[in-house]
Amino acid sequence: MTLLTKLFFIGFSTLAITCSAQTNPSKPSPAIQTGADQMNLYLPVLQGKRVGLVVNHTSRVGSVHLVDSLIARGVTIKTIFAPEHGFRGQATDGEEISSSRDPRTGIMITSLYGKNRKPTPKQMDSLDVIVFDIQDVGVRFYTYTSTMHYVMEACAEAGKPMILLDRPNPNGHYIDGPVLDPKFKSFVGLNPIPVVYGLTMGELARMINGEGWLAGAKTCPLTVVPLKNYTHQTPYILPVPPSPNLPNQQAVLLYPSLCFFEGTVVSVGRGTDKQFQVIGSPYTQYGPYTFTPVDKPGAVNPPLEGQLCYGLDLSNVTISKKGLVLDYFFDFFKRATDKSKFFLANNGIDRLVGTDQLRLQLLAGVSENKIRESWEPGLNVYKQIRKKYVLYP
Repeated sequence: MTLLTKLFFIGFSTLAITCSAQTNPSKPSPAIQTGADQMNLYLPVLQGKRVGLVVNHTSRVGSVHLVDSLIARGVTIKTIFAPEHGFRGQATDGEEISSSRDPRTGIMITSLYGKNRKPTPKQMDSLDVIVFDIQDVGVRFYTYTSTMHYVMEACAEAGKPMILLDRPNPNGHYIDGPVLDPKFKSFVGLNPIPVVYGLTMGELARMINGEGWLAGAKTCPLTVVPLKNYTHQTPYILPVPPSPNLPNQQAVLLYPSLCFFEGTVVSVGRGTDKQFQVIGSPYTQYGPYTFTPVDKPGAVNPPLEGQLCYGLDLSNVTISKKGLVLDYFFDFFKRATDKSKFFLANNGIDRLVGTDQLRLQLLAGVSENKIRESWEPGLNVYKQIRKKYVLYP
């Protein structure tokens, strides 16, 4: 039995103990432990190895960054791979990230959100193992999962192991939205999963492997260090904003429902202090609340920059529905004076939704209930597939 295999079984033994403990309602719920927190489970594997880290500002062991935690324990880090928003998590959405050196440690930072979105064979040759530790938000078009997919692919092609340190999914308590049509595959949607897919990164990585979704149906040598004291119904407030335009828990919870607006003439508050908590457009019929997007760090050249927008402030609404809240999206479409111009000309909405059907259904006057019904066959198939890869109750 290899050390990685031992780690795999240690993780599952820990998980089994955790799950049985959670069935006793008389005991207070113990604190969640992330994969990164459980250094005893993965540190032995990294000793004496050339390690590549796929990390950003969310990769922490308690209050200390994973990079610093590993260096302090004598681990040799050869390369840091950075996703969208960069190693420090400060770059604007979609902004190309350049490679550089970390001024604090001198370690090379290789961007996976620039000209190359996948570690090259030459880069993989210099490594023995890759550790992936990034906080996700459980939504298909959030690109950290696409970065994970391509890193798994690089590991599969090079025959190098990947250790994934799992983290909670703040939107992991429900599954909703259309399953991606492969014709609309892009970096904001690589795999045939729903918009909100109800898995942690570790569970999704297991699914990508198990369903043969990597190029050539190759398999990544994957080990998931599982969470302790976590279920998919466990509320989890992110300790660090996962990206510049998801500054708080309200934005994280509204993000799955509001991001469809990014394919329309409606602003979701980029360039304000209420990103993904306000919606509006330069048309008064959209509501009484007003805001003006401006150029600012994390929101360079935001949509509708400098234009007074009318709409709604959702920063204090209660989000209780266990599903996508599409009332706002459907209502704004109905209020549009020229519905043919509601969607952006590039039809980017189709890449976000993962199909062109929602756009075409709305333009054809199909009701929300009928639209939701059209998602059910794909969702039912996905839910059956999902059962094979779930690690947490």
